Amino acid sequence: MSKKQKTVELDANGHRKFGIRDKLAYAAGDAGCNMSFSLKGTVQTFWLVYMMMETGLFSLLLLLVQVWDAINDPLIGTLIDNDKRKYKMGKYKTYIFIGACGLLVGGAAVFLPFPDADTIVKVVLFILGYIVWDAAYTMANVPYGTMLNIVTEDDQERASLSVFRSIGGAVGGMLPGIILPMLIWQKVTFDPSNPTWFLDRIEIPEGAESAFSPDKFLTNPKTGLPYVEGDAVLSPLTHSQLEILLGDRVFWAALIMGVLGFVFFMLMLKNITIRGNEYAKLNDEGGEKVNLLKSFGTFIKNRPAVGCTIAAMGMFLGMQSASTATTIMFATHFGQASLSGLVQLVGFLPMFIFMPFATKLVKKHGKKEVASIGSIAGLVGGAILCIFPLCPQNVQLVVYMIGLIFFGLGMGFYNCVSWAMMGDAIDYQEWKTGKREESVVYALHSFFRKLAQGVGPAAVIALMGTPIIGYVSALGTVGQSPETAARLCWLVAGLYTLSAVCQFVGIALVYNIDRKTLATMKADLAARHAENA
Repeated sequence: MSKKQKTVELDANGHRKFGIRDKLAYAAGDAGCNMSFSLKGTVQTFWLVYMMMETGLFSLLLLLVQVWDAINDPLIGTLIDNDKRKYKMGKYKTYIFIGACGLLVGGAAVFLPFPDADTIVKVVLFILGYIVWDAAYTMANVPYGTMLNIVTEDDQERASLSVFRSIGGAVGGMLPGIILPMLIWQKVTFDPSNPTWFLDRIEIPEGAESAFSPDKFLTNPKTGLPYVEGDAVLSPLTHSQLEILLGDRVFWAALIMGVLGFVFFMLMLKNITIRGNEYAKLNDEGGEKVNLLKSFGTFIKNRPAVGCTIAAMGMFLGMQSASTATTIMFATHFGQASLSGLVQLVGFLPMFIFMPFATKLVKKHGKKEVASIGSIAGLVGGAILCIFPLCPQNVQLVVYMIGLIFFGLGMGFYNCVSWAMMGDAIDYQEWKTGKREESVVYALHSFFRKLAQGVGPAAVIALMGTPIIGYVSALGTVGQSPETAARLCWLVAGLYTLSAVCQFVGIALVYNIDRKTLATMKADLAARHAENA
């Protein structure tokens, strides 16, 4: 007796009906992207702490490669929009597959561990490694983001895809974000056979030899008693436990993450269905090629796209820029760099709490309305984070975590609907101009995001090397002063607050597709499409 085959329900166009399979597949795609993207902060920490690149030079290099990163996105977006060739897997899936293959090894290329190399060799390694990684990431991420609008044309289904994208992105970011610090940071304990081995990894500035004499690391600065085997070795300056970054492990961890990311991408490509026409004409003028400069001018006039972009830039100017400062703050001020990822998880928890209710709330109140409420919670979180450096040190970490909870609530509201809001902004472009230009609009949005990712961290790292913060690259995390550690706390608090303010301005004040406007726009576009059918 033969088994009954499961009947696949089809829509009016003969495609498999949209459902949970598409949602999970789309989530897997962003998990694949974020397995690589989550290394961004580690790149900065690796080159600053392990490779000991001087802050001024590294900030300049970071700015250069990130500006190229930002330019790269609209170029690839234009390439995809103008590509009319027929691919077996389809255009978007083919580009994603090429990018996923590159990310297998591209993420590890920027973490080649040669800390004793000459400066010029380090510069070449960083630039080449980053370019390889970025090219692969962009090739996968641009078509992945654009694909949301052609998986389904239904507004609620797009909102659910955006929620699942946020889930996938959070999973892809959290796994390495929590586990990686535990693997790559080593707490220093006393070893009588080689008690000051960690001093061999730093370059002591001329005139500061006495501050770092080996005998200062043989006695506990809090108790005055000599260390015995297995004791936590404390900094004689900040009195926090010393932690060392294990650069070799970063390389292998990045390689493993590339493999995991590839698996996620393959799950997405196998299970998601594209229902729209990815080869459709880009505009109403006979399929003319996209004019990037003209599209840029149109994008600036697209108010909802600009609002989304301000919020996203704020997120990266704050959170991404704060990542290295946060890690070094945990190493020098709290002595807990290995647990920094676990603490940061607190900021993600509100998003996971909110996600099960996101679709219903959006359906009832609207995407802009929900995200605007979240942005207010983010402002509260930023205010609390600005208080934590003033608190006694024994309660600072608790106050910091409370601030992260509110900040994470704001980010959770926004992240769950951000990509659906960007999808509406692409519809808005077509509504106002008659030209859809999906890939270019998304790529220009990504351009500004990546510009923020470059300018923000570069500016913060440059600032860290000035007397305002006082971070000395040659001393790693071993010899930073208590004043530097305290200033890092203020820097982190300020960056998170900046992020919250930009999110509020972009979503609550600039983005203009409220629930009523969205309904009008959808009705007009549907009528227009029916006339042209």
